[in-house]
Amino acid sequence: MNSSSSSSPSSFLDLGSAIGQKEVKRILVLFLGVAACLLLYKTAYPLSQELDVDNLSSPRPLLDHTSSSSSQTRSKSISFREVLENASTDNRTVIVTTLNQAWAEPNSLFDLFLESFRIGQGTQKLLQHVVVVCLDSKAFDRCSKLHPNCYHLETKGTDFSGEKLFATPDYLKMMWRRIELLTQVLEMGYNFIFTDADIMWLRDPFPRLYPDGDFQMACDRFFGDPNDSDNWVNGGFTYVKSNHRSIEFYKFWYKSRLDYPEMHDQDVFNQIKHEALVSEIGIQMRFFDTVYFGGFCQTSRDINLVCTMHANCCIGLEKKLHDLNLVLDDWRNYLSLSEPVKNTTWSVPMKCT
Repeated sequence: MNSSSSSSPSSFLDLGSAIGQKEVKRILVLFLGVAACLLLYKTAYPLSQELDVDNLSSPRPLLDHTSSSSSQTRSKSISFREVLENASTDNRTVIVTTLNQAWAEPNSLFDLFLESFRIGQGTQKLLQHVVVVCLDSKAFDRCSKLHPNCYHLETKGTDFSGEKLFATPDYLKMMWRRIELLTQVLEMGYNFIFTDADIMWLRDPFPRLYPDGDFQMACDRFFGDPNDSDNWVNGGFTYVKSNHRSIEFYKFWYKSRLDYPEMHDQDVFNQIKHEALVSEIGIQMRFFDTVYFGGFCQTSRDINLVCTMHANCCIGLEKKLHDLNLVLDDWRNYLSLSEPVKNTTWSVPMKCT
């Protein structure tokens, strides 16, 4: 046999070994490539984990509200405490509002509320601190499409989704649910501004808050003295510091609903504000001038100073929408001026009369 035309066993093994090494190298390269891809995927799309509601020492990222998951799934995946933490300022202050389906519909009050923050002076930065407490699932779904800090507050046996006219039984339930919730905010150690969603935020109101008041409230009518509890108060805009005095006062306020079963929170406040127990609690109360915190009851007299405008003294969603649109139109016209105006000529109230 010609040695040049045949292969010995040793040369055949050497060839097989070379081929095997090449295949091993290819498999190894392929394996490393797959592993690298998996690592990159897990980095970009980490597995969702249950949030630890009791361990809140470090800040957490906001939820991805673009997810297609249901509102029930999202509301259970993050607690109210965590929503507050995500929205809190450095000094543990949050801006809280409540929302139901009627006010959350497209082109309704919630859209105007958010728009006022966007076009207000110094208010854009405050939107990140706004917590929207949604009283029904449809309001939560709409809120989640527009704003990062939404929370679904479930109330068993009560439907808060429709328009609730002033002083009706469902309206009263909704108002007292709000007081109960705000008590919890204080107990968790957060200061808050509560604002109705029918209030337009035209300027940053924080510089106008009193430095020495535990509890500060807007007025339907202001008579000149911020210490006078006989001002005609309005609970739609309230600033409260979290301390033992404010917590005790809110608990007493909420409990007092049982003594005045047909009154809403604002009227009950007027009943209890002079009681001896309130003096014993020692809460310091201040009341806001309508020059800065105006409304349709007593419009702000100077557009150069106004911070907020409230659709108070107005019953009916359509009326509120009409006149608040005029408020924002007046504000845009003011912003377009080349120099400040001395006298305010508001277009409102028109239908809210």
